[in-house]
Amino acid sequence: MPTTRRERMRDATLLEIKEVAREHLRVQGPSGISLRGIARDLGMTAPALYRYYASLDDLLAAMIETYTNEMCDAMEVARDALPADDLDGRLVAVTRAFRDWSLEHRPEFAMVFGAPVPGFTEPEEAGVQQAGGRLGAIFFALFIELWRRQPFPVPPDEEIPPALRRQLRLFATACCGEDDDAPLGVIRLFAGSWVRLYGLVAIEVFGHMDFMIDDMNPLFEAELNDLAKTIGLKKDLP
Repeated sequence: MPTTRRERMRDATLLEIKEVAREHLRVQGPSGISLRGIARDLGMTAPALYRYYASLDDLLAAMIETYTNEMCDAMEVARDALPADDLDGRLVAVTRAFRDWSLEHRPEFAMVFGAPVPGFTEPEEAGVQQAGGRLGAIFFALFIELWRRQPFPVPPDEEIPPALRRQLRLFATACCGEDDDAPLGVIRLFAGSWVRLYGLVAIEVFGHMDFMIDDMNPLFEAELNDLAKTIGLKKDLP
């Protein structure tokens, strides 16, 4: 159904608000984002801005949703550049795309994976959780499909603490639906792999290894190769 002129104007204003908010984020950090400051830069009154975002929390949630989806878009472009049956290549491609986007958007990365501002409460209707689920599903779908095509060793269920089993199954069901039949060991290995890769990227984004390493790429690729061997990917990644 075609949108009305009023709807198009509203969408354009929402986009402009988020663009100004992004600039404030990059220059001043999350704590520098305020509805009053954004309204001033847009030539609007603060009350007028409330017609678009009812609170600062609403705006912050919209920003996090936008940045998460931008990250996912970049990962899907990298994935879809390779044939559907090249699961090894696709999994490596989305992992590298995740790192590339994160390094190119450090303030946005901090917003997505950290606390935006003290006291932030995500509005119930916000799409943040949905966007986060999309991010997890991109990785997990490839990981599971790879295991189904070429099974690799995974921990037996009895070695996984019961409390963790429940949480892992909930995650897999959220990603794959009620018909998910992946062994818990596969999901556990996925969780551990994500912890390693995300942790390495976060350390690089925040410069926490600068005291020791000035070029993180060799370390990242070494870790990626190590994980690749664990799940049976090609020994030497391109």
